[in-house]
Amino acid sequence: MIDSQRLESIVSEAGRIAYDLWPGAGNDLNAWEKKPGDPVCEADLAVDAFLKRELGALLPSAGWLSEETADDPARLDNDLIWLVDPVDGTRDFIRGRTGWAVSVALISGGRPLIGTLCAPARKETWQAVAGQGAYRNGDRLVASTRQEFAGSRVPAHVLPKADADLVTVDQPNSIALRIAMVAADEADLVATVRWGFEWDIAAAGLIAREAGAAVSDAFGKKLDYNKRDPRAFGILASAPGIHAAAVTRIATRVAAAQ
Repeated sequence: MIDSQRLESIVSEAGRIAYDLWPGAGNDLNAWEKKPGDPVCEADLAVDAFLKRELGALLPSAGWLSEETADDPARLDNDLIWLVDPVDGTRDFIRGRTGWAVSVALISGGRPLIGTLCAPARKETWQAVAGQGAYRNGDRLVASTRQEFAGSRVPAHVLPKADADLVTVDQPNSIALRIAMVAADEADLVATVRWGFEWDIAAAGLIAREAGAAVSDAFGKKLDYNKRDPRAFGILASAPGIHAAAVTRIATRVAAAQ
């Protein structure tokens, strides 16, 4: 349907554009807040503009939904849309940390068809096509197969007392990279209990699912994309064997957060 090599080249170049503005590589950076607590920087806008132009040329029939572009309701008339987060993990990006990635997904009929993450500060490229598996730097991924909930690895700095039976592992600011960790068997569980946007989770969710993980919203229900309101309540990506236990564990928090 599309030129996969060209898509790979476009996303790689988007990563290069971001990396060349990243403070962690010694670059000065202009950053500000769209609203209190919601940072954005020049890399977000530069990557967004580049991807909108290049992905639009690659597949002119596809609609567009991105964190850094005003939403155009015309996308709802498209079966295909590009779903983009130009820099997922902006806080880590601004601080010069490596926990950020460019996230690009192609959605078809409300489901991710292609997902890719480019994390140049980590020298990582993650890719998945529906029904064809998931890969990091060309190596096929097999997600966590953990069966016992206690002891599950969670990307977090600290855990609540209620989760003292779980184990913390490295937490990048990018939710996409955290989900990808489940795909790579570097974590067993990632869960959020708040409203989040489709562009945060589409590419990584497909990568995790194609690696064998269970992926849902916080209620354990399937995720839909290209909705009029482009949000989902929570994300839950885990080893399939602990997914039901994870839904049960967070249920009271989900109820309280709504």
